[in-house]
Amino acid sequence: MKMPENLFKQALRQQQLQVGLFLGLANPLSAEILAGCGFDYLLIDAEHGPNDLRSVQAQLQVLAAYPVQAIVRPPNHDAALIKQLLGAGVQTLLLPMVENAEQAQALVRAMRYPPKGVRGVGTGLERGARWNGVDAYFQQVEAELCLIVQVESAAGLAQLEAILAVDGVDGVFIGPADLAASLGYLGQAGHPTVKAAIARALASIRASGKAAGIFATDATLALEYQAAGVCFLAIGADTGVLRNAAIRLLDSVKPGAKNDKPGAAY
Repeated sequence: MKMPENLFKQALRQQQLQVGLFLGLANPLSAEILAGCGFDYLLIDAEHGPNDLRSVQAQLQVLAAYPVQAIVRPPNHDAALIKQLLGAGVQTLLLPMVENAEQAQALVRAMRYPPKGVRGVGTGLERGARWNGVDAYFQQVEAELCLIVQVESAAGLAQLEAILAVDGVDGVFIGPADLAASLGYLGQAGHPTVKAAIARALASIRASGKAAGIFATDATLALEYQAAGVCFLAIGADTGVLRNAAIRLLDSVKPGAKNDKPGAAY
């Protein structure tokens, strides 16, 4: 059996734009509906969404039948959880709240087998290795793994150059909402100070030769980020898509039934 190719990682290396959506509903059926919509990737969110190991694996199984890449964001940096997610078949991980090179290096090691890392060996029980069905799994697995670290604090920005220098980090994803809060502008991701900090960060990431990503629900802003060198965008979440579409549908036949306007999903 062949090792699944990580087409998302290949696209990032070639700086090809990848556009995706966050999945927070923790439901294989909704994941499958979105899998056929044309997104380059779908990100299963276990940091803010109610996803656990079982729901992640169930969604991975569904997405495997479609031409869309799967990414998973765990809630923390726990090496044991990272081991389980890799075992479930995750090839690309987005790790939140990375603030220094030491954390980034630890994440790289968590994704690799000894002697390069600390990942435990249990392929006979793991979907990622197809229960020992993948030929030459140990010789191929590292090349297909992709590590994206999320920088979303003032501390992370201060250490961005050092984080980018860590071998094994494939890209950096900027989280505007948490970054705004860290800079003293909670709920104001569009504040000029926040936008200026993001622009500097994107320039640094681009200069490093690594992939830059960001969350942007506003289409105009997303285009600006593309011009700044961003090559992977998250443009919303399934929860927001559902809520906003429901409000628009209701308003089309009963105007004013819902007073608040559809908002950003994340």
